[in-house]
Amino acid sequence: MGSRYESPLSSRYASEYMQELFSSDMRYSTWRKLWVSLAKAEMKLGLPITENQVAEMEAHISDIDYDVVAEREKEVKHDVMAHIYAFGKAAPSAAGIIHLGATSCYVTDNADLIIYREALRYLRTKLLSVIKNLSGFADKYKGIPTLGFTHYQPAQPVTVGKRASLWLQDFLSDLDEIDYVIGCIKFLGCRGTTGTEASFIELFDGDTAKIDEMNRMIADDFGFEKCFDVCGQTYPRKLDSRILNALSSVAQSAYRMANDIRLLQHDRQVEEPFEKDQIGSSAMAYKRNPMLCERICSLSRYLMADAVNAPMTASVQWLERTLDDSANRRISMPEGFLCADAILLLLEHLSGGLNVNEKVIAKAVKEYMPYIATENLLMEAVKRGGDRQKVHEIIRRCSMESTAGMKDGKECDLLLRLSKEPGFGLSEEEMNKLLDPKLYIGRCPEQVTVLIEKIRPLIADVTSDSAQMNV
Repeated sequence: MGSRYESPLSSRYASEYMQELFSSDMRYSTWRKLWVSLAKAEMKLGLPITENQVAEMEAHISDIDYDVVAEREKEVKHDVMAHIYAFGKAAPSAAGIIHLGATSCYVTDNADLIIYREALRYLRTKLLSVIKNLSGFADKYKGIPTLGFTHYQPAQPVTVGKRASLWLQDFLSDLDEIDYVIGCIKFLGCRGTTGTEASFIELFDGDTAKIDEMNRMIADDFGFEKCFDVCGQTYPRKLDSRILNALSSVAQSAYRMANDIRLLQHDRQVEEPFEKDQIGSSAMAYKRNPMLCERICSLSRYLMADAVNAPMTASVQWLERTLDDSANRRISMPEGFLCADAILLLLEHLSGGLNVNEKVIAKAVKEYMPYIATENLLMEAVKRGGDRQKVHEIIRRCSMESTAGMKDGKECDLLLRLSKEPGFGLSEEEMNKLLDPKLYIGRCPEQVTVLIEKIRPLIADVTSDSAQMNV
């Protein structure tokens, strides 16, 4: 264990890939790639930059001397200028042309856009893996009746698979949001201190076509088709709100699913994966706590709260630029991505290993079926000549009496009570024939099948890999 604080998202929860994506090496090597791209474009468009200078810059993209950076930043109190200085030390022939015409946000903001887009694409693959797992689960259990719950009170039966399809549909909505946000990410380009491109009008002697071409060339180097039409010094911080909202959306769906499973595990109906040597409690050795689900809920709350940072930042960006976004974004954006990654890793493991205790579920259904079937029993009794209002009163009275007995620890005896009522007209055996739970699940299996068929093309090539997860 180290002597300094380390974010649990790094030490316990997030994947190695996501941590590398938001690492200092990734961030600052991307800055250097952006400086190389700018120099290349300026050289091709006629500015006095040589191929040797560009080549020397390219040769030193990864060998960042952080000691030199730290020492320089102490002196100048400016991180970008410190990195320009260190890059110039590594590529001395190019020292005089690095960052030509640019402002700090050229590297800081464009690098963020590059990293955020890649992070969203990665999260998308994890989300698809969860969707695939849930699709398989929903399909497998689409015909298994289980008690439905409204207000967390027993209600008309659904099926285990139909309930999972509700979770699945939420995650499909999240996928739509992530895809939308990825499509919204444009490149900032190199636009100058207030977004006017004035410095490049000077460099290119007023040739605005060259400015457009320069931005097109740089954007193309990093796989962006478009730049934002207008901007201040930064890219619009509204984009950060969209990004964190999409991540929060995943957290909302994750919380809902994990919380449902916590409720079901309490009744031993559906349980999360439990490893052979896993310990549920330090004191109560028999316990099998829903720790995965609890962790998902815990992290999801954090991510939903973290998402509030972006709209608060976007709403106070004064005029062309203010720096009160910087410190907040350095924390809230990476931590939001790492948290979403951690949640999806947990969800991938959870959704791929859910245990369904069918006999427990069947027992619960059987216990409540006489009450659930009362409307059908009423109809059958009326068909046989009974008075609807009198039959209704018989069912009401017998139900209350049976329920009172159950609260006193007795078995449900509603059917026996009804069979003894002269005005009801149905034997216990005849009523039992009307208690098949599958008669009461409506179109649940069909609904699941229709949903899965719609999403089958999305998950056809998805592979699952939850090995990175620290359970």
